[in-house]
Amino acid sequence: PRKCRRPFAAGQLPIAHGTVAIPLLLIAAFGLSLLINPPWFSAVLATYYLFTLAYSLRLKRTLMLDVVVLAGLYTLRIIAGAAAAAIEPSFWLLAFSMFLFLSLALVKRYAELWTLREQGDLNASGRGYQVNDLGLLQNLGGAAGYLAVLVLALYINSEASHALYGQPMVIWLLCPALLYWISRVWLITHRGEMHDDPIIFALTDAHSRYVLLACALILLGAMPR
Repeated sequence: PRKCRRPFAAGQLPIAHGTVAIPLLLIAAFGLSLLINPPWFSAVLATYYLFTLAYSLRLKRTLMLDVVVLAGLYTLRIIAGAAAAAIEPSFWLLAFSMFLFLSLALVKRYAELWTLREQGDLNASGRGYQVNDLGLLQNLGGAAGYLAVLVLALYINSEASHALYGQPMVIWLLCPALLYWISRVWLITHRGEMHDDPIIFALTDAHSRYVLLACALILLGAMPR
């Protein structure tokens, strides 16, 4: 319902404009990335582009692999930021991100299937999913979200957190905050009230912004070194 209103899909922009803009923007993007030192950012950018292209052309039609690739693409953005800043991404951060983004990718699929069910369709054309998969996707998504919180809890007791925070035990307060947010996201999704892009939902939802503010205050209270 929303994707059909995008500029190319709605016919507001001619396809010919896109075929010209694609190579120009790619050249500009990779040219600018070469200005960043060290050059690892360019390698991550190339990897991100290849996986995005593969997802658009084929992988999004492969059952379950599509959501794993989506989670990997979101995690690659974190790796790209680390590469641009010339820092090594933490194992804990990457593990946490992978589980959290997998949960959100499953939210996206669930919301799409829920809409199809309301329209009377039984299958997601070109996706490999069926409306009957809704219950399973909800279980998998909720489990992935809670695993992200488990990774966070394990991180709090690790040597890594003690090296970076003066009061690492304060970070425990993040766990109930994230449990609340993930549970609320899935409850809204289950009711059919979720935007088909959960990232947009998170940025526009007042409760999500309050949780983000609380998490920021908790991390400040943990006294980062």
